[in-house]
Amino acid sequence: MNRRGFLQQGLSAAAAAAAAQWTTMPSKAALSPNERVTLCVAGVRGQGGHLLATFAGLSSAVVKYVCDVDESVLRQRIDETESRTGRRPEGISDFRRALDDPEVDALVLGTPDHWHAIPTIMACQAGKDVYVEKPDGHNLLEGRSMLAAMRKYSRVVQLGTQGRSSPHLLSAMEYLRSGHLGRPVCAKAWESSRQGALTKRPDGDPPPGVDYDMWLGPAPKRPFNPNRFHGNWRWFFDYGTGDLGNDGVHRLDMARWALESAMTGAGEGPLGLPQSVSAHGGKFYFEDEQEWPDTLQVTYAFASKLLTYEMRIWAPYSYHGESEGAAVFGDEGYMVIGNSRWRHYSPKGEVVAEDSGGYNLAGHAQNFIDCMHSRSRPAADLETVGSVSSMLCHLGNAAWRAGRTLRFDAENYRFIGDDDANRYLTRPEYRAPWKLPSPDQV
Repeated sequence: MNRRGFLQQGLSAAAAAAAAQWTTMPSKAALSPNERVTLCVAGVRGQGGHLLATFAGLSSAVVKYVCDVDESVLRQRIDETESRTGRRPEGISDFRRALDDPEVDALVLGTPDHWHAIPTIMACQAGKDVYVEKPDGHNLLEGRSMLAAMRKYSRVVQLGTQGRSSPHLLSAMEYLRSGHLGRPVCAKAWESSRQGALTKRPDGDPPPGVDYDMWLGPAPKRPFNPNRFHGNWRWFFDYGTGDLGNDGVHRLDMARWALESAMTGAGEGPLGLPQSVSAHGGKFYFEDEQEWPDTLQVTYAFASKLLTYEMRIWAPYSYHGESEGAAVFGDEGYMVIGNSRWRHYSPKGEVVAEDSGGYNLAGHAQNFIDCMHSRSRPAADLETVGSVSSMLCHLGNAAWRAGRTLRFDAENYRFIGDDDANRYLTRPEYRAPWKLPSPDQV
């Protein structure tokens, strides 16, 4: 199929296919179809600031609370929101205040990774729906407890993998489900966009107006250091999941989705969870304070498929024409997928079909709100999408930290015969008063 022929039907077919994948969730007292949802947006400095602007800009939502532990960030975001919407939200520093408000319908989380799980679980327990940034938590156990809470309290939980609402990715998956690659065998995801180094900086006092104890939350108590704070926290074991959980979760989600879609096109599936995981890499380029690797290769072995991930966050050049991307390989061709386009190549390397687009944050946010009304699964539903792709990141990080190939028991979510590696599936301790309930205690 050529580009013109495909594009005539691609987006409408993709949208229909996406809708067909959503299954109705357990019902509750539904919101009126015309009722605007009331939100609290928490953690609003970086990506959370984009989330706040996006949700506040939707006619279907009202932001009642803006929550952040940094007073300067909080004031700035409140002023920006009032300027855009004409309505001034209330500023709070503790998300629990919003959970106690019966007017609040949902919690939107742009917080660091170590502040994804506990607020999500508490929001579900309080009867709120949740939009939470990726990955689903700081570790595998957190993701499982989040999922258990979503199920128990019949909540809508959307993960911030916006690619699931992006038109060019929806058209790519519809194309793959048509069987154009033949029999798929493997897929690859990669990151090769250059990051910076973290030069050593001394400990000191938190900036004025920062509730540092609240920022730490369940993480260990440590002296304040700017390298471990705004924007840099993701490179440390206590708070982040490295670039595998930062950007890699998007690309792994694309690769997994593409592989599963191609399998459907070949009459195969489902893919399921990996049987074993191996990871090799380290700090091969940056000599700095970062704890997570700057170079990494992870291999996920499934029953009859292979999925790989490559990270080179020092590289100033692209791979397969994409600095960040995924590819799926079949016996009749392969597809390369980037953040704004995809291309299907024949066995001779000729472009057979292609499409372009981009991430759709506003559409992803609106999809979440639409599903709050309908009680349907959102595009990046935690159970069927978010938890699975996040789990790949958690497993890859655990394999890298363990330094060996790990066999995974997908029924019990444990590594087989390796208690030492299993310690990387959770945090050694959750600092009081914060506790992570187990999946059977949420």
